[in-house]
Amino acid sequence: MTQIPAAFAAPIAHAAPDVAADDANPFAGLAPAAVWRHFATLCAVPRASKAEAPLRELLLRRARERGLEATVDTAGNLLVRKPASPGRERAPGVILQAHLDMVCQKNAASAHDFAHHAIRLRRRGDWLVAEDTTLGADNGIGVALILAALEAEQLEHGPLEALLTVDEEAGMGGAHGLQPGVLQGSLMLNLDTEAWGEFYIGCAGGLDVEVGRKGASEAPPAGWVAGRIVVDGLRGGHSGVDIHEERGNAIKLLVRVLRDLERRFGLRLGALEGGSARNALPREAWARVALAPGQADEAAAALAAWQVLLRRELQGVDEGVRLRLEPAEPGALLAAAEQTTWLASLHAAPHGVHRVSLAVPGVVETSNNLGMVAIGPAGGRCCFMVRSLVDSGARALAEEIASLFSLSGSRVEFAGAYPGWTPDPTSPLLALCREVHAREFGGESRVQVIHAGLECGVIAAKYPALDIVSFGPTIRGAHAPGEAVEIASVAHCWRLLKAILAAAAREAR
Repeated sequence: MTQIPAAFAAPIAHAAPDVAADDANPFAGLAPAAVWRHFATLCAVPRASKAEAPLRELLLRRARERGLEATVDTAGNLLVRKPASPGRERAPGVILQAHLDMVCQKNAASAHDFAHHAIRLRRRGDWLVAEDTTLGADNGIGVALILAALEAEQLEHGPLEALLTVDEEAGMGGAHGLQPGVLQGSLMLNLDTEAWGEFYIGCAGGLDVEVGRKGASEAPPAGWVAGRIVVDGLRGGHSGVDIHEERGNAIKLLVRVLRDLERRFGLRLGALEGGSARNALPREAWARVALAPGQADEAAAALAAWQVLLRRELQGVDEGVRLRLEPAEPGALLAAAEQTTWLASLHAAPHGVHRVSLAVPGVVETSNNLGMVAIGPAGGRCCFMVRSLVDSGARALAEEIASLFSLSGSRVEFAGAYPGWTPDPTSPLLALCREVHAREFGGESRVQVIHAGLECGVIAAKYPALDIVSFGPTIRGAHAPGEAVEIASVAHCWRLLKAILAAAAREAR
């Protein structure tokens, strides 16, 4: 699989994890204790995409200590097998699947280092939350549920396989690298969705559009003043699940402001950076600029007016947006032609919902996230993540973006393509899950298709006979600081998982 551009790949160093210095243990008294104990381990061990090895080796060692068959495949995925309960050896084999990595996002003022520090979380009423960083409940709770199932001695189940993949958040590298013929089960429960009481049977596919171009620099005019324009205070979020809410994109907003200041004051651009993950809505962006003598105060006033305007436009969605002008060290500028090309192209580039599904009412069919940009005098790059329930729809939108940037001679590459997961409303596993949910909790469960990428589509393409259903606890704000998981919904998921495994175990092959 093509890697994410090096310009966006943060260096990862491995070290012993710190212990989170909370005022009190946020896990104290939470049930089910086994699930929360495993999640506490996941919070303590850094697990950025492509840096899951320390966690994986820890889980591999613990599985083998329990006498379970555990291996790591060539893609880095961890596969653990647990024999069936006595008398259930002939039941259908069940694969429990989740991913080990997490999206690493933090507020600009946070000193958190995802390569070394434990996640600092708090209990806030009925929720566990990481206030300044992502929590990693996506997909740490799914992993914790699986680990609890592997160690539970009284659990009734048929043959169990746990597939814990790597690199999901950075391009589904682990799922892409999974080889046919490895998995033995006929049923798969993916534990990577974020709304309790809903069963998911389909998801969007997608691909990345990576744009790059070499630059040309100019020295700043004599006497001009350097400044740094910052856009922050946005909510961010998941580029698939939250895309329909029309939250602010810091990159798009900053480009809009820069074009206005360029027109009014002749602003010159030295650098532009924003976003840190292709699958997260950009919360913050900044630009190093140069202004003619005496224009700094007028530019600051213009930014104050823009802040009022944008807060009004984003009222009820992202009215916390902030703009400010800070002092900065002077430096080389983009050549005037390069500045025009980048700002015009980024301004014209699409972002957000492109098409709403007619086949699945109420669900976004195709969307695009301008997730990252890093531009300087020597050149720059930007990355878009395109999603669609229709694979051809994702490709069509990606080609539109490519056509836009090719007009300026920029280099455009497609990377990380993954297929969607085609819904099967007649799935026997879905019927079983809904029956068990009704018996355990009463009331009707909901069947959904999600506008986000699940590994189910990639795995189903390699194992077309698999019957797959996805469910999970209620998670809010995934892929953004302030991510939170509802405590009660985790207990519900554990109860449901145990009941589904027991019901499946009673079915003969």
